[in-house]
Amino acid sequence: MNWVDIYRQRVTTAERAVTDIRSGDRVWVHPGCNTPTRLIDAMVARAPELENVEVAHILAVAPAPYVAPGMEGHFRHRSLFVGENVREAVNAGRADFVPIHLHEIPILISRGLMPIDVALIHISPPDEHGFCSSGVGIEGTKAAVENARTSIALVN
Repeated sequence: MNWVDIYRQRVTTAERAVTDIRSGDRVWVHPGCNTPTRLIDAMVARAPELENVEVAHILAVAPAPYVAPGMEGHFRHRSLFVGENVREAVNAGRADFVPIHLHEIPILISRGLMPIDVALIHISPPDEHGFCSSGVGIEGTKAAVENARTSIALVN
């Protein structure tokens, strides 16, 4: 089977894709302008069926509904950079801040100090060779994808 057939078999809805997220998982979110908002919204819609899911990222440039009041017990955010979208939750104690240098994040992930179960990423469509681009946001995302049990990509 060639990569095109494999790719076509794996294309699904955001709602179906996030069913691979389990209670107790740590979920990496592709940061910056690559934040996969449709996947985040689909994950948060599953809040009633999920417990203790940790959401980690550097700086998601998008709303962070997983830190909203009422999400406690379902989601907990581990902020590696406190952006405007999670600052209030960190200050209120609904999210955690881990001060770390950017270059240390891939080490934290690849050495298993912060294992990633599921990586939510945003990529380009594959080219004729099957290669995709993750855009400008690769920082800790490459390590997350390489070490996660599951990677779920929003292809734009």
